[in-house]
Amino acid sequence: MASTEPPDIRPIDPGQCSAVWPLSIEAGWNQTVDDWRFMLGAGRAFGCRAADGRWEASALILPVGRKLAWISMVLVTERRRRAGLGGTLLRRCIDEVRSDGAVAGLDATELGRPVYLPLGFRDLFAIPRWHFDRVRDAPVEPPAGVRLRPITPGDLPQLALYDRPLTGMERPAILAHLAARQPGLAWVAENGAGEIAGFVLARDGRVATSIGPVVADDETIALSLIAKAASATPGPFIMDVPQAHRKLQAWLEAQHAVSPRGYMRMTLGEAKGLDDPTHLFALAGPELG
Repeated sequence: MASTEPPDIRPIDPGQCSAVWPLSIEAGWNQTVDDWRFMLGAGRAFGCRAADGRWEASALILPVGRKLAWISMVLVTERRRRAGLGGTLLRRCIDEVRSDGAVAGLDATELGRPVYLPLGFRDLFAIPRWHFDRVRDAPVEPPAGVRLRPITPGDLPQLALYDRPLTGMERPAILAHLAARQPGLAWVAENGAGEIAGFVLARDGRVATSIGPVVADDETIALSLIAKAASATPGPFIMDVPQAHRKLQAWLEAQHAVSPRGYMRMTLGEAKGLDDPTHLFALAGPELG
């Protein structure tokens, strides 16, 4: 039976990363304690605790631009569901984003989308989530004149500058965090002039390695980066790929990948560039944008 206790909403600080982690485990999600630590440090989170001190609900706001904020990790433990607690926390996040004069974005599950639509969120594009165990094909060669090399710390400022106009996000801290998490899976593509033509980042997860974000000039470059990263470590893998990228989806199917579910990218307001996935080939994850 759902609890009728009034919600006592309070901030969740980075020191609570291990304590709040069980919420995403219960939901079957892929986050690790490191994910929670980063998100709680880089953003603002709110939640509710039980009488014994355990966290029973959460919601998080992560800035990804001067006027864009990502809402994620809206989680309620089974005991507190069906009492409106998730909706209360979601509205708290929306109010916080609006008070900052920003646009709210999120990646909605099939169950979450009907909740967000009446609040004014609009669909941008669909994002199937793909699962695969390993790369079964030969390496995908980049186009002529393009070379792949490992990302170094010195690349990060230019990486953020390359990323911003192609994704509509400003996320240097997220890119730096991911590059440090799995440096062996962090690759950049350069054209003949030494300019960035794409990059791939990845991170370890509770149940699978998450590949993304992948941003590139074109789909062939993106495929070469993804194949390079996925060949560098054992699976399993997950990738969130905008539905528009048919060539990439065909490659995933050739790896025996399956897509049991997906997301819908949504915004509450207009965010320039966010609705165009032409150069966004894989998400950082629905929790990171």
